[in-house]
Amino acid sequence: MVRSRTLILSAVLALPFTAIAQTAPWVGSWGASPLPPSAATPRFPATPGFTNQTIRQIVRLSAGGDKVRLRLTNEYGTQPLRIGAVRVALADGTSAVVKGSEHVVTFAGKGSATIPAGAPLVSDPVDLRVADLASLSVSLYFPDDTGQCTCHQVGLQEAYVSAAGDFTTGVFSPDKTLQARAFLSGVEVQSARAKAIVVLGDSISDGVGSTAGTNNRWPDLLAERLKKRGGDTHWGVVNHGISGNRVLADGAGASALARLDRDVLSVPGAAYVIVFEGVNDLGRALGPPPATAPVATGRPAPLVDPVFGSDLLIDGYRQIIARAHARGLRIYGATIAPYEGAAYWSSDGDKVRMAVNDWIRKSGEFDGVLDFDAVLRDPARPAQITDGLHAGDHLHGSDAGYRKVADSIDLKLFR
Repeated sequence: MVRSRTLILSAVLALPFTAIAQTAPWVGSWGASPLPPSAATPRFPATPGFTNQTIRQIVRLSAGGDKVRLRLTNEYGTQPLRIGAVRVALADGTSAVVKGSEHVVTFAGKGSATIPAGAPLVSDPVDLRVADLASLSVSLYFPDDTGQCTCHQVGLQEAYVSAAGDFTTGVFSPDKTLQARAFLSGVEVQSARAKAIVVLGDSISDGVGSTAGTNNRWPDLLAERLKKRGGDTHWGVVNHGISGNRVLADGAGASALARLDRDVLSVPGAAYVIVFEGVNDLGRALGPPPATAPVATGRPAPLVDPVFGSDLLIDGYRQIIARAHARGLRIYGATIAPYEGAAYWSSDGDKVRMAVNDWIRKSGEFDGVLDFDAVLRDPARPAQITDGLHAGDHLHGSDAGYRKVADSIDLKLFR
């Protein structure tokens, strides 16, 4: 028996190191939170559907790696979703791709797949090496009627939709374009030297107010700063901002508390979380009632809550902190930015904002503080964003405002 064990051990030690070395881990490099279908609004068109069409989407990655894999989504679908073909390639900035970089994407070794209603689907690894900040083209062919898609409404990047047929390979002239993320919720890379920062936010993180097609959301700009800093670590910055999202209640997507597991804790390689939410809770609970209430999962959102106070929002943050710490993540809280002049501003809401920000700064319950309020506020009118740093609505950043936010972040927080 002893001799047998010795022979087995000798055989293992004789193997090449690569045969017994661990495979490099997967790390989140890009994300877009899935949202349920919606009807047309003054701001957004109705959620589209597709039949016998190809959608080519361009995503700007953050961390690079030796392989990539996709996370597709039918999480809000009411019927199985058939995927006819998928290809990825390095993007050239248009609907075309870099010659020689196209790769077929498979699922359990097959070139097609079906995603059950209510589920995501992770692809097989693709042997495509991508650099930090690379642009990736993802082409999806849907042979059947998809129904209204599981989309992320605020894409801020042209997606190219074909006429009838499979155009996943080569160049095609799009039949139309749209600015939404359709059936695609994540891109992961395989890298032995990468970590992910996940942003849990609302429209200000989603990039509303920035110039479409320029990757001027503040999380994109943070990724650029981390790349420029250099060092051995590749940094994934996964943006899970949802326009209109709230900490405590559903409305534009599930609340931050409800989606935390899916959008943050399940991101591979996540080491840090930045929480920048709360202004929609204040505006919806304490601001003037809007003409119509947004609806999620069939339930109307509350309009004005006269008993809403800072304690409710702080308790929500504490839940997020506890759940992040339980997974070993460091979590940073961003102060709520000024919003006087926005349609749902109120003096009561601003009082709660200041109380919450005071707690974020002084409580020590977050592992660190990103003081975006101090960065954006007008010194002469501290309840407002400085002119030029907002997009004209006193709520969302301009390109300059998002640059200022990203530049204010101490990179020493990420090691």
